[in-house]
Amino acid sequence: MTVTVDFQPAFDGDTPDEAAFQRWAEAALATVEEDCELSIRLVDEDESAELNSQYRGKTGPTNVLSFPFDSDIALEPTLLGDLVICVPIVEKEAQQQDKIAEHHWAHMVIHGCLHLLGYDHIEDDEAEEMETLEIQILHKMNITNPYELQGEQQA
Repeated sequence: MTVTVDFQPAFDGDTPDEAAFQRWAEAALATVEEDCELSIRLVDEDESAELNSQYRGKTGPTNVLSFPFDSDIALEPTLLGDLVICVPIVEKEAQQQDKIAEHHWAHMVIHGCLHLLGYDHIEDDEAEEMETLEIQILHKMNITNPYELQGEQQA
């Protein structure tokens, strides 16, 4: 299985390199059997807020938006969809939550990729399943549980 990432850095910030995004996407999508493709677009707060409002009806920017590709047409490679990651929000969250920035970036990419695969966290049982998968994938990369804060589970 090959994962192709269309990397679109539309924001000049201190972000991990393209190879890191590729690694994280491959880790998140390791269970996908067929070749697949996704785009990862890095944006500023204005673009994130605009997309968040337009597609989710929510005010303000957010860390990651996932836009799964849904079509009855079989494409090769399988087009999974698009991730839009807000650079300033991810940077602020890492700092505020006292996380290693690169680890938080990895978490955001994995979280977004799981959304592209159909996972969600609206209901508690869905959230638990998705978080468990995120933790397992991150653990394989020697990244600690992102839901723990100073040794305790976050609320």
